[in-house]
Amino acid sequence: TSSNSLPENGTGRCRMTIKLVTVGVYGFSEEAFFQALQDAKIDAFCDIRWRRGVRGAQYAFANSQRLQNRLAELGIHYLHRRDLAPSPAVRRLQTDTDTKNKVAKRKRNTLSDNFAQAYEEEVLTNFESSSFMEDLPPNANVVALFCVEAEPAACQRSLLAQKLQHDLEVEVEHLVPQRNRLS
Repeated sequence: TSSNSLPENGTGRCRMTIKLVTVGVYGFSEEAFFQALQDAKIDAFCDIRWRRGVRGAQYAFANSQRLQNRLAELGIHYLHRRDLAPSPAVRRLQTDTDTKNKVAKRKRNTLSDNFAQAYEEEVLTNFESSSFMEDLPPNANVVALFCVEAEPAACQRSLLAQKLQHDLEVEVEHLVPQRNRLS
């Protein structure tokens, strides 16, 4: 077993001692994004994007090299797991649904059923949660699953987090940008 785990809990699954956090970039300023990671005590950052870039100057800090450099400055281990990203064909299913429903990608609140099913078949069916944990640094305590959407339910990171939570009985927290609230 990994040093991140405890003995079996009677269900045949290992109970993990780490916490998972999901986070996207949309809606965060650069300062608020990195502050949220620090506040959550993230020590391992798992990028699950197919392409590790974001269009536009507003989110340039989330482009791969800049992101990795800043995480290194903060002492946060970075790892890219492209195998956990939906393929372009699966992403196209969501794009088609968004187009049909006239919803901009950055405004989407949930994933379509056809995307979720295709992601399950393509990625999660053969995914081994324990193997994922073994790829993390041995001292990982709080692991971020990262993609771009602001809402966890609008992103594959929520599907992955749900599987890891089920398989490993880990705590999951979703970081979302602060919304401007009217008083």
